Amino acid sequence: MPRILTHHHLNTPGYDPSPTRPVRLIARDLEHDAALSAHTHRWHQFLYTATGVVRVSTADTTWVVPPSRAIWIPTGITHAVAILEEAHMRSLYVLPSASGMPTDACRVIEVSHLLRELIADLGSPQTEADPGRERLVSALILDELRVAETLRVGMALPNDKRLAMLCNALIEEPSSARTLDEWAPLVGASARTLARLFSEELNTTFAQWRQQMRLAHAAPLVARGWPLARVAAELGYSSQSAFSAMFKRTFGKSPSAFFAPKQAPGRRL
Repeated sequence: MPRILTHHHLNTPGYDPSPTRPVRLIARDLEHDAALSAHTHRWHQFLYTATGVVRVSTADTTWVVPPSRAIWIPTGITHAVAILEEAHMRSLYVLPSASGMPTDACRVIEVSHLLRELIADLGSPQTEADPGRERLVSALILDELRVAETLRVGMALPNDKRLAMLCNALIEEPSSARTLDEWAPLVGASARTLARLFSEELNTTFAQWRQQMRLAHAAPLVARGWPLARVAAELGYSSQSAFSAMFKRTFGKSPSAFFAPKQAPGRRL
């Protein structure tokens, strides 16, 4: 069973963002069985892990986030966090009036080499002791967030309890090859009803949703350096070529190219 932490356990007095310090860094090292209960913030949060993998869930979507990615969580959005692999979590708390970022929904974004180094520098003793340097680093972080690439890797979640049971079971076991006919007696609905619910609630088909879910799970496996053949087998694909072909059809890039961390050309700290 996961070790549930309330948000109270992670509060650090004096670390709220302010007009003079619009970006604050909270560093936490969490074990793989930890989970943060559902909570909200009065500020925006940029949740990034230097190492490890987390799953962030809201009422209608869940995301699997490896180190080369991060998630932007606007103020007021209720979210829970599960630690899938021991994580060095680095959360940026951002003053809403300073961000310039979209506030309508969570977003998974690309973490460039520059952004990664800026986050590390913001937490260094040298920067924390120098208000002028902290302001410069914070401004660069906000600018880098504004130009970061948004990635469509979330998995929509349903409201119907039967469909939610199916989706959550697949998230826990992405390699499952069960058909809708096989899922039907397990969740208490006919295959026809489940197919209709996928269409009405998630605007997709069962096969398309399962494909998106598997792609989300591929991210941490590729980030760990797993060979693509092993990733394909872990996620239930018959071969590496089948996995790679499906991936390229969806995203227009090979898995290795898509998940490789990027550096914005021509940008220097």
